[in-house]
Amino acid sequence: MRTTVGIIGAGPAGLLLARLLHRAGIDSVVLEGRDRAYVEHRQRAGILEQGTVDVLRAAGAGERMDREGLRHDGIELRYDRKRHRVDFPALTGGRSVTVYAQTEVCKDLIALQLKEGGPLLFEAEALAVEGADTDAPSIRFRHEGREDVLECEYVVGCDGFWGVARKAIPTELTRVFERTYPYAWLGILADVPPSHDELVYARHDRGFALLSMRSPSVSRLYLQVPEGTDADSWADEEIWDELERRFETDDDWTLDRGPITQKSVTPMRSYVHEPMRHGRLFLAGDAAHIVPPTGAKGLNLAVGDVVTFARALSYQKDTGSAELLDRYSETCLRRIWQAERFSYDMTSLLHRAPGATPFEDRMQLARLERIAGSRAAETDLAEAYTGFPFD
Repeated sequence: MRTTVGIIGAGPAGLLLARLLHRAGIDSVVLEGRDRAYVEHRQRAGILEQGTVDVLRAAGAGERMDREGLRHDGIELRYDRKRHRVDFPALTGGRSVTVYAQTEVCKDLIALQLKEGGPLLFEAEALAVEGADTDAPSIRFRHEGREDVLECEYVVGCDGFWGVARKAIPTELTRVFERTYPYAWLGILADVPPSHDELVYARHDRGFALLSMRSPSVSRLYLQVPEGTDADSWADEEIWDELERRFETDDDWTLDRGPITQKSVTPMRSYVHEPMRHGRLFLAGDAAHIVPPTGAKGLNLAVGDVVTFARALSYQKDTGSAELLDRYSETCLRRIWQAERFSYDMTSLLHRAPGATPFEDRMQLARLERIAGSRAAETDLAEAYTGFPFD
């Protein structure tokens, strides 16, 4: 097989990249190790920044998102039994975010790719990227019981943290920056309408809690728990009781309960791999960087990466200049490090570290009071939450 761009991974990054390239008249092939049902049902992020929403619309993938997604114009911060709403449009010149699950984004992009785009091969396991530093890189993969080779002009690894793409970059050329947090998120899906119409981020002496949603009838909620927690060690009623404690306020707000349909534990880490390019191999999304979920940045950073690559390759096609491709890593990393900074700030602001002192508790409350009392501090949060520019 031969193509211009070989894409490893059919998550939102790989699928969106294939869509953007198709609309630019550039052919691609997408290789995905899992089957279609798995890709369309794996639960991941659910908050789309304004820029991500705009890109999906421009790519012709926004029809169902606009119909079924939930536009949110703010979030609520809770601390010390107080409530403070951050108004995104008022602070950012009209920007907002949209609640629309990654699973739904993937379904939309898969349907478009199969209808209009190039080959999308499921159960096609990428085994290695070869010749990354040559003019003719290739992807060795296994599909339908036999090995094959996809010959490319460029390879983009959208295959996640455990994928093969990053392994093709010599370790002596790389730098890795990472932090592991001493706590995790216990997440649940529950068949109950959300108890608030926007996301609620709660800082509590017992730990962080987040009220989110997947739809008007399905709630998504999280509790800070110790690292290594087994989700099944928490009974349903224990989870609801703890959520009520951490969301408590001085007014009459109440948390509605319902049947819990799914439990999982998400570890918390920050990770950045530099550079994001080696020869004609480019990394995108979790293959190059991971953020703790507090800032809702993971999927949106991946979108920024593939938008940057698609624009750079289109620029080369139109002008013959590889200038933007040569700056791919530098361009992406500027945005990535700002998102890492914001995610770290949000995480340290709202989570109580094991062994935290009374001084550290008061510092968190002082930071939250500053956001609630300063338009400048509140604007910084709103601008970061709704998304950094892709350029």
